[in-house]
Amino acid sequence: MLIARLIADTETLGDRLALAMEEIEEKGGEVTGAGMLDSNPDVLELEVAESDAETVRGILDAHFPDSDLLISNGPITLPGLFISDMDSTMIGQECIDELADFAGIKAQIAEITERAMQGELDFAAALRERVGLLQGLSAGAIEQCLDERIRPMPGAATLVRTLKSLGAHTVLVTGGFHSFADTVAAALGFDRVVGNRLAVEGGVLTGHVIGDIVDSSVKRAVLLEEVARLGEGTVSLATGDGANDIPMIVAATHGIAYRAKAKARAAADGRIDRGDLTAILDLYGVPQDRWVRD
Repeated sequence: MLIARLIADTETLGDRLALAMEEIEEKGGEVTGAGMLDSNPDVLELEVAESDAETVRGILDAHFPDSDLLISNGPITLPGLFISDMDSTMIGQECIDELADFAGIKAQIAEITERAMQGELDFAAALRERVGLLQGLSAGAIEQCLDERIRPMPGAATLVRTLKSLGAHTVLVTGGFHSFADTVAAALGFDRVVGNRLAVEGGVLTGHVIGDIVDSSVKRAVLLEEVARLGEGTVSLATGDGANDIPMIVAATHGIAYRAKAKARAAADGRIDRGDLTAILDLYGVPQDRWVRD
């Protein structure tokens, strides 16, 4: 049984739902249930038999392009593991772009960042190139950047803290840097941080990264490592926005793309395009009186 949950404009929900259900049945599926969740009355749940996720996703995308959505091949149960990207997912900025602004080269680095997130460039090579351009920048710029530029996404702390309160182990895994991620993780409530380390000598950035780079393969490996540690049957939730997050999103029980680039959005089981990060809690059916708010 396929389960689809979505949050959409209630004024047009009925008409669009009727058209979507008709199309599902035209393509061989059977809608065996449809209704709003008792726990979260803004969330519509569909039960679909004799169909597949790709077909249902395509139909719902066509009729509800502006919705928040999660599709599951089976019951939607709370995750025992929550693993997330940082830049443009848990925070509203790309740290390396903001740091580059202190060196006067934000536009140059941001263009490389965008191409890497779109999947047009090898992530590791693109990261090394960008870090190399920061050579000579004062390490003090990191703290200043954190204080002045880096802000959490709306709903980020509520999402992390609520999932923790419900028993999830939480991991922040980023192709960015511990210099930023450790502070962000502490503020939001993550249990573990995985990221890259900037090399600093004499109080300035050397233009190098220490050790191996956290790329898409590392993100996926961290997810699988945590699932193995937590035990067979652990439900995992992964969120991200760029091409570097796709292997992690695909490997998770539920992969949700947040305000994502096209490739990441297409690879995910769900998406958040309409609401803030607390929409994930709604899609999981967590009543708002159980949310641990900022």
